[in-house]
Amino acid sequence: MPDNSSSLLALADQMLWVTALVAAPILLAALSVGLFVGVIQAATSVNEQTLTFVPKLAVMALVLVLFGGSMMSLIMDFATEIFAQIAAISR
Repeated sequence: MPDNSSSLLALADQMLWVTALVAAPILLAALSVGLFVGVIQAATSVNEQTLTFVPKLAVMALVLVLFGGSMMSLIMDFATEIFAQIAAISR
């Protein structure tokens, strides 16, 4: 039974790591664009809500185009490993 618990904890740890690796490029891009636009808005006193939304949306779409393949590859590798572990348990 302890082996089962340690393997589940290792799987949860790997799941959190994969989630962080997949979400990081999108979140960092949105954060940096939001910060940049916020500084520009504070300097010019222009407080338009769409001014922050549209650049974030465009940059996030660009990040998904650039890094989407590697993100999906990472997720597919993780899913393949999970399915292999399920198959090994059911034997």
